[in-house]
Amino acid sequence: MTIVVGYTTKPEGRAALARAILEAQTHAEDLLVLNVSAGEAYADPLLATEDELDEVRAELARAGVEGQVRQLVRGNDVADELQAITGELGASLVVIGLRRRSPVGKLVLGSNAQKILLSVDVPVLAVKA
Repeated sequence: MTIVVGYTTKPEGRAALARAILEAQTHAEDLLVLNVSAGEAYADPLLATEDELDEVRAELARAGVEGQVRQLVRGNDVADELQAITGELGASLVVIGLRRRSPVGKLVLGSNAQKILLSVDVPVLAVKA
């Protein structure tokens, strides 16, 4: 089976990647690193550059994890893209990163995180940076 990780260039994205690599090693599964933008590529600070994606590929190789890195800029919602990919692959787990929130912000998770937790049909592991 495959583990899917929602990757961003922020610390929470790096934390999600690190944990997904550990899960893939522990359970001898493949890993799909998914970097998604719902908007224009040039305007999204969470969209990784090709150099950053190459570094992710190198990190997978150093860890001995079989995997792919995909970047999707199709104008679709991040949660919808993750849901579609996990269904397509028959994924066993989704790993996402969460950012720190203020006490008021803790009342509601980020909209993407909340949608992913509620819509994806496989277990979701949410990690903090």
